[in-house]
Amino acid sequence: MTLPVVAIVGRPNVGKSTLFNRIVGFQKALVHDRPGVTRDRLYERAEALGRSFLAIDTGGLEPMPETGLLQSMREQTLVAVEEADVILLVVDARGGITPADSEVVDMLRRSKKPVMLVVNKVDGPKHEELATEFWSLGFPEMFAISASHGRGMWELHERLNELLPEGEEEEVEVVAPIDLEALEDVAAAAAEAGEDAEDVEEDKRAPAPNEIRIAVLGRPNIGKSTLVNTLLGHDRHLVHDMPGTTMDPVDSALEVDGERYLLVDTAGVRRKARIDDVLERYVSLRSIKAIERCHISLLVIDGTIGPTDQDAKLAQLVRDRGRGLIVLINKWDLAKNNDEMHSSLMAEELERKMPHAAWAPHLFISAKTGKGTHRVLPMVKGVFNAFNRRIPTGRINKWLDRALVAHSPPQRHHHPVKIYYAAQARVRPPTLVFFCNTPEGIHETYQRYLEGRLRDHFALEGTPVRLHFRKRRKTEEGR
Repeated sequence: MTLPVVAIVGRPNVGKSTLFNRIVGFQKALVHDRPGVTRDRLYERAEALGRSFLAIDTGGLEPMPETGLLQSMREQTLVAVEEADVILLVVDARGGITPADSEVVDMLRRSKKPVMLVVNKVDGPKHEELATEFWSLGFPEMFAISASHGRGMWELHERLNELLPEGEEEEVEVVAPIDLEALEDVAAAAAEAGEDAEDVEEDKRAPAPNEIRIAVLGRPNIGKSTLVNTLLGHDRHLVHDMPGTTMDPVDSALEVDGERYLLVDTAGVRRKARIDDVLERYVSLRSIKAIERCHISLLVIDGTIGPTDQDAKLAQLVRDRGRGLIVLINKWDLAKNNDEMHSSLMAEELERKMPHAAWAPHLFISAKTGKGTHRVLPMVKGVFNAFNRRIPTGRINKWLDRALVAHSPPQRHHHPVKIYYAAQARVRPPTLVFFCNTPEGIHETYQRYLEGRLRDHFALEGTPVRLHFRKRRKTEEGR
């Protein structure tokens, strides 16, 4: 996808994130009256009067930053300026012109990019006079708006639409609903066809999306942003030794060997009892929502201390939301020097602390040195193939026959429980429907047995598997 890029820049706390949310149409950027909430570059697709573009929210641009964190934020903003086709310079009408505003204007003029001066916080006619002093910045036009109330947005969109260069549109992925009756007919036909059905047909995968979306999860200060930067090959994400540097989930596009990925770096998620700050509590919820829009989650844990209860809860969240999972044991360059910490012991700890994610592969890495990180994306591709896999109905029913012979379902109230046939209803994750006489008679232990045999037989590592049990229809033929 090639879309024109619009960067929103300005000093801290002038309303850039509020304008970003107004432009994209929903609250993606975190908005708070505390300066410096936005720290990384934040990307989202948006439209201006029917024209699509990529909007970038940035951290505050301080010409002379006093701290290392502000310096990093400034560097992130300057990268966004380089990427942009059009720049929206946001200033605060109520705060008036500051020396920093004038210096930012000089910096942007040197970029030779189209710059639109946006005077924010003009909430009504009585505030319009406050905007007049900004003519002294030397721009030929000015847009007085209220990002929080939507005032003046039509004029802003109209001019933005004129300045945007042409771009290409992106394909939209569509998921069809499940037709249970048709699925049962297919399963029954495959079961009746016997051993010869689909013997030579290969396993299939649903059409792949434009990109594999990957959420990078973990507790604060665990090395998530460092990992993303290592995979990207440059410092796309702000990295600082202060916990909580990443506040918004941040998207980064990557292409390797013709395969496109979208890496979503999330804020660290701590135990709820330790989240005293209202802002951080909201950030944690945003990280959890990032799981839902991605295909695969990379759960980064600290190799020097092993998996924690919070890591186990994050793994459960990934499973509950039906997403693929890979566990990355980070800082292994430090852990391997500990005589009490070795790979076999870590594997036992993962099995003990996260039995609900035993199907997830794990990998020992060092995000800081890059050791082992070259194996991350190939493993993601393998897990995605399993996550996106469609198995022919005939092969499923052959597998089911063998599984039932090896271990039949327990009786219910002295009556036999019978599973007649099965078929796959969905991918992402693989979802199978089993048609039987007594669905409530399939106990959880037997479901686990079927899931284990299914994973082993069809190599479904790294993806959750969903099994549904339905009562068989009564037909005129009495199937």
